Amino acid sequence: MTHYPETGFAILGAGMIAEYHAQAIAANHENGARLVAIGYYDPKRFIEIERRFGVPCQTEQELLTNPQVDVICICTPSGQHAAQTIAAAQARKHVLVEKPMATRLEDADAMIAACHQNQVTLGVVFPSRTKPVFQRIHAAIQSGELGELTLGLVNLPYYRSQDYYDQAAWRGTWALDGGGVLMNQGIHQVDLLGWFMGNPVSVQAHALTLQREIEVEDTLSASLRFANGALAAINATVTAAPGFPPRIEIYGTRGGVQTEGDTVMRWWSEDAPPKEDSVAAPPSAAGAGADPRGISTAGHIAIVSDFIKALHEKRPPLVDGPEGRHSLAIVISIYQAAGKIAGAA
Repeated sequence: MTHYPETGFAILGAGMIAEYHAQAIAANHENGARLVAIGYYDPKRFIEIERRFGVPCQTEQELLTNPQVDVICICTPSGQHAAQTIAAAQARKHVLVEKPMATRLEDADAMIAACHQNQVTLGVVFPSRTKPVFQRIHAAIQSGELGELTLGLVNLPYYRSQDYYDQAAWRGTWALDGGGVLMNQGIHQVDLLGWFMGNPVSVQAHALTLQREIEVEDTLSASLRFANGALAAINATVTAAPGFPPRIEIYGTRGGVQTEGDTVMRWWSEDAPPKEDSVAAPPSAAGAGADPRGISTAGHIAIVSDFIKALHEKRPPLVDGPEGRHSLAIVISIYQAAGKIAGAA
């Protein structure tokens, strides 16, 4: 096992996802990861946050000038990611930013440019990319095992109550959430669909607010066409009580695969089907149809591990800035097709 020099991490933000990052950093202690500080905007909460995380709480500016901090994990509302990433890059800190990396493409471009200009690494957190199930599917597509892809189906019957949105004023807003079920919950599966099938060349969509008292969509349906003529459909909602696991299906001329959560439900190809243990995973909450805390920390642990190795091996991380931008571009194109552009009502 390779032992790397110590890498000092700071987390900007102290919400639910910051706890996942803290656990992922702690789990990578053998890779040299160490949590140095938490960044937060309100000094009145510093003592409480320090008790929760066990490290000093500092202002954003203090994080930027802290010589012990090598990497800043951006775990704030999505609409704040761009400015905070650019500030970190200018302070010569590497950045690991939560999905979505930004809410506008021009902001994503500015983030990528700032990190490039300041010679720091930018990584985007898409934990599903680390899961063996989806890596195996991607490899099968790349090798031609499924033939030429013709159809992709993504169904996201999630549930988030009105109370979920009322707990944080930024949730469900264009300015800080950047969108609704697609941008917040569904972007994980959008990222996988783009990873599997590429970038769509045309999009049709409907995005509606049927049940929740929020600015953004709670229900969405989109049809995508790709350069080779393949089609894909995305159906997503946060109104499907009590909440169900996400499903992804990919079909080609030589085979297909159906997944539910992190588990392959059926796989067939003209080649010998892969052994079950090469693609299956234990059932999990997988995005937690109803509970946002129901996701495993395993994906974040793997993302942090890869990021540390990328720094020391002088290579891009598993999901770098341009890769994160691809997923954002698909979401933005769907909102545009539905007459709703992220960042505006």
